[in-house]
Amino acid sequence: MRTNILLAALAAAAMLLPLACTSTPEAPAAAPAPTLDELYASRRSIRSYDASKTISEEQVRTLLTATQQAPSWANTQTSRYYVAISPDKVAAAKECIGEGNARNTAGAPVIIVSTYVKGFSGFGRGAAVNEIGDGWGAYDNGLSNAYLILKAREMGFDTLIMGFRESDRLRTLFAIPETEEVMAVIALGYRAGEPRQPAHKALDEVVKFY
Repeated sequence: MRTNILLAALAAAAMLLPLACTSTPEAPAAAPAPTLDELYASRRSIRSYDASKTISEEQVRTLLTATQQAPSWANTQTSRYYVAISPDKVAAAKECIGEGNARNTAGAPVIIVSTYVKGFSGFGRGAAVNEIGDGWGAYDNGLSNAYLILKAREMGFDTLIMGFRESDRLRTLFAIPETEEVMAVIALGYRAGEPRQPAHKALDEVVKFY
């Protein structure tokens, strides 16, 4: 009796042995996220985009959520963003940035207009607290845009910030209220090639220690 039980146990173990020896292949490890220094080094102002690649609204939402972490005067958060993502709206927006910029962003699938609400950043009780006034709104919008372009690079996207734009046409196209100042237009897409590394000034040309 005991012999039969032992033989049955050995037979069951033998049947399970191939299963125990079969290892499930591990999924490939995800690539490590780029460091901040790597983002600084790889971010460029891109003037040639891969028109075959698209960006979803969900991805743009993720990108713009990062801009909400940017600091602002008294946490007023006056930066606003208007996103052209449908082909018709993108084409219309590109008609408002001049021929050169339109040519440079021909393959970019998304155009973003950044603005700030006037009279809040840099103001206290309705009056400017110093000589910069609404310049602080522009300053805060620049900080927000810096978060945008670095987050874009982390997500594998590329950008071009454009200062030449027809603000009145953009205001009409996106129904931007007069209470907001139109700042930059930002192209978003995928680079079509590797841009060259621009030269930078020596640190001592731009920094003074006292």
